[in-house]
Amino acid sequence: MIPFRTPLTAIIDPREIMDNLRPILYLTLVFLLFLIWQAWRVDFGPQPEFSPERSDATHQEAGGSRDDMPAAPDSEARDAPMEAGDVDGIERQQIRVTTDTLDVLIDTRGGDLVRAELPSYPVSLQEPDNPVRLLDEGARDYVAQSGLIHDRVPNVDHSDRAPSHHAIFQAEKTEYQLEDGQDELSVPLTWENEEGIRVTKTYTFRRGDFLVDVSHQVENASDQAWTGRQYRQLRHGPTPDRESWFLYTFTGAAYYDERYEKEAFEDLTEKVNERNITEGWIAVIEHYFLSTWVPLDDEENLLYAREVTSGGQPEYIIGLRSEPVTIEAGAQDELNARIWIGPKLQGPLSDIREGLELTADYGIFTVLSKPLFWLLRVIHDFVGNWGWAILILTLMIKLAFYKLSATSYRSMAKMRAVQPKMMALKERFGDDKQRMNQALMELYKKEKINPLGGCLPILVQIPVFIALYWVLLESVELRQAPWILWIQDLSVRDPYFVLPLLMGASMLAQYKLNPAPMDPVQQKIMMALPIIFTVFFAFFPAGLVLYWLTNNLLSIGQQYYITRKIAAEAAKPGGSPPKASRRKQDADDNADDADSATADEPGQGLAETEASADTRMDSTSEPEAAQADQTSDEPQSTPSKTPASKSAQNKGGAAKGSRRKRPRGGKSRK
Repeated sequence: MIPFRTPLTAIIDPREIMDNLRPILYLTLVFLLFLIWQAWRVDFGPQPEFSPERSDATHQEAGGSRDDMPAAPDSEARDAPMEAGDVDGIERQQIRVTTDTLDVLIDTRGGDLVRAELPSYPVSLQEPDNPVRLLDEGARDYVAQSGLIHDRVPNVDHSDRAPSHHAIFQAEKTEYQLEDGQDELSVPLTWENEEGIRVTKTYTFRRGDFLVDVSHQVENASDQAWTGRQYRQLRHGPTPDRESWFLYTFTGAAYYDERYEKEAFEDLTEKVNERNITEGWIAVIEHYFLSTWVPLDDEENLLYAREVTSGGQPEYIIGLRSEPVTIEAGAQDELNARIWIGPKLQGPLSDIREGLELTADYGIFTVLSKPLFWLLRVIHDFVGNWGWAILILTLMIKLAFYKLSATSYRSMAKMRAVQPKMMALKERFGDDKQRMNQALMELYKKEKINPLGGCLPILVQIPVFIALYWVLLESVELRQAPWILWIQDLSVRDPYFVLPLLMGASMLAQYKLNPAPMDPVQQKIMMALPIIFTVFFAFFPAGLVLYWLTNNLLSIGQQYYITRKIAAEAAKPGGSPPKASRRKQDADDNADDADSATADEPGQGLAETEASADTRMDSTSEPEAAQADQTSDEPQSTPSKTPASKSAQNKGGAAKGSRRKRPRGGKSRK
C-alpha cells in the first residue's frame, strides 16, 4: 500500500506565514520611508553655494564662438566665428521688468532673459522678502535665449542678416513696471543692419500670469527676400552635487514629443537626437519650478541639444528651431513663441500645452498620485485649506477600502480570540510542527479565519502612502500651505514634532489591538516599530504625517468597533464562540482531524492516536475521554468521530498484532 503524503500546502501554517510576513512588510515600509527621507533631505536640506564670478567668464567665452547656436540648414553656422560688429561700439544694458508675478532682467545682448525671480514664492516663510530665483546667469548660468538665424544663400553673409542671441539690441528705457490697473506690459527691443532689415523683439507680460509672449517682427527694407527661422533655447550650467544615497529630486532637461521625456544634463547630447517635432516643448525643470519654451500650435520645430564649454565648465543647451519664413523685399512678418517661467501649476500648464502638467513628476506612482492630487484639489476648492483637505481625503480613502479593512480586522479579531487555543496546541505538540500546523489549519477552517488577512491593510496603504508622499513633495500648490496653530507649512516637517509623536502613539495603540506574534523575537520587533516610525516621520512633511496619523486613528476606531461587535455576538445565546466546554470540544475535534489526516502513513499512527488521547485528557469531565485514553496505544486505520468506533478499531488493530514502537520520549499509558 502506497502511504498517503500530506500536500506541502497542508502542513504550512498560514499563521506562521503571517507572523513572518508582517514584520517583513513593516521593515520594507521602513526601508521605503528611509529612501523617501533621503529625498526629503535633498529637497529641503541646505542648498549648495554657486559662484557668481562665473558670469564674466561666461560672456567672454560666449563672445568668441557660436557653439551655442543651432545650425542653419545646409551649413555649420555654429562653427562660424561671431562677427565683431555684433558687439563692438555698443554698450550692453540690463532692463528690469517688474509685474505682480515676475521680476526679470533682460540683457540687451541678444535680448536674453538672464534673471527671473518669483515675488509670490519666497524661499521660506522665515524669509518672506527673499523670492525664489529661477533664471540666474551669474550663479548657475541659467538663461532663456531666443533669436533668429538666416538661411544660407550664395554670396550673402547670413550671420549679419538676422539677430541671434549674440546681437546687441537697443532699448527705449531700462525700467518697466506693471502699474495698478494695467493688465499688460510690453518691452520692445530693436536691431537693424545696414541693408535695412529691422527686427523688433518684444516681450509681453500679463497680470497674474507666468506665461510671457516673445515675438520677432521682421521688416525687410532690403532689396532682396529674407529667409530665416526663430530658435528658442534654455542654457544651464552643471548641476551641483547633493547628498543622497538613493534618491534625488530631478533637476535637468525635459521635452515632449508625443510623450514626456526627461534627461539629465550630462546625457543630453547622447539621448536627444535631432528630429522634427510638432506641438512639442522643451523645459528645464527643478523642484517645484520650471522654465519652458512653448511654440505656437501646430508648429513644426527641430529639437536639438548641445554641450558647450564656458569658463572652463560644461554647459548644456536644449532648444527648438522653427521652420523657415520667407519675407519678400518691402514686406514684414512675425515669428512668435511663448515662455513660462514659474511654478509647476498643473492646471494652467495643462491648458497651455499637452504634457506640461507632467513636469510635476510623481514618478512610477503617477497613476495613483494624479487622481489623488485631483481629488485633493477639488476638496481644497471646497474647504479652502490644504490641511483639512488632507483629513477629508484620508477619510474618503478609508471609506473606499472599508470592506477590505473590515474583513481584515475581523480576521485579526477572531485570531486574537482563538489565541489561547493556538497556544494550547503549541504546548501540546511541542516541536512537532507538522502535526501542530495540521491542527491549526483545522482550527482556522472551523473558526473561518484567514490568517493572512491582517496583512492586507498594510499592503493597501503602502502604495497610497508613497503616492500621497509624492503629491505633497512635488505639488507646488501645497508648498508653504498652512493648516492650523503651529503647522504653517504642510510641505516641511512639524517644527515641534507633535504630529510624529502622536503618530507613534497611535501605532502603538494599533499594535495592542492586533494579535501578538507567537514568536517572542517578532513581538519585540513589532514593539520597536512605532519608535522607528516616529523617528523617521519626525523629518517628513507635516502633511504626510497628518495623513498617516488620521489613517491610524480611523483604523483604530474601526478595529475597536469590529472587536466589540464580535465579542457582543459571542455573548449572545447561541453565539459562535465559546464557552469552556465548547473550546475543549473544538480542541478534541482538531486533534481528531489531525489524526485522520496522517493515520495511513507508516510510523505515525501511534503518535497521532496519542495526540488524540492527550487532547481528550484535557476534557476529563466528558465520559468518552476515558474510553479514548484506554485504547490510545493502538493505531487507527480510519478516522472516527465517536469513542465507540475508535475503541473497536483499536481492538481490531491489537488482534492483528499491529502494535508499533512508541516514539522516544513518549508517555506510557495503559
